Amino acid sequence: MVITGAAGGIGTALARRFAAEGAAALVLADVIMEPIDALAGELPCRVVPIRTDVSCEKDVREMTAAAERLGGIDLLCSNAGTSTALDLYAPDRMWAGCWETNVMGHVYAARAALPAMVERGSGYLLHTCSAAGLLTLPMDAPYSVTKHAAVALAEWLSIAYGDAGIKVSVLCPSGVRTGMTTASAEVERMLRAFGPLLEPEQVADAVVGGLAGERFLILPDPDVSVAERRRAADRDQWLADMRLVAGRGARR
Repeated sequence: MVITGAAGGIGTALARRFAAEGAAALVLADVIMEPIDALAGELPCRVVPIRTDVSCEKDVREMTAAAERLGGIDLLCSNAGTSTALDLYAPDRMWAGCWETNVMGHVYAARAALPAMVERGSGYLLHTCSAAGLLTLPMDAPYSVTKHAAVALAEWLSIAYGDAGIKVSVLCPSGVRTGMTTASAEVERMLRAFGPLLEPEQVADAVVGGLAGERFLILPDPDVSVAERRRAADRDQWLADMRLVAGRGARR
């Protein structure tokens, strides 16, 4: 199994849960290595830490090559992501940074892992995409736009490779208590307007169940499923409701 963005939050919770479930080996990737090195010391399975910037295709290819040397990749959790807490006027470099990490990171991972998976006739891609990829996050335009694109990519991969034995799931949690959400008081305040923050361990529990059921959408928060159905049923009303929620969050 391979997990990107493994140095904290959801990635760390996934590593702990998969190890507890009996994973034989984990390749844990991130740009920050100290937490991964510490995590490797506590897990009961073999751990291969590898520094990986998912926005760099060369790094991603080296990561997948390391995993293939362990015997192949049965599950690739493309979990790394970034946010800005900015609106339409975010600098171009921040728009580009979100695109490279939140979209191209998944593209690079799929390009690197799929050939061997297709040859074996099996493999699983899990993309962490956020509820913002199904709905939206009013206070972060680059994040919302790129997470929507990440969901669309996962849909395309499922359609294109499903008949080759490749399973694809997208993990779309609402607010999760991670370094990304708590680093900005504005982001945390807005997320709380949508409901209480989930703990990473709750998300990991949902992932295990979702993978076992081979569900495309893994939604740790059932309210996200309700909101998605409301959005599809009446887009105009949903947009009006979102404006109200966005205003309430901004005033808190």
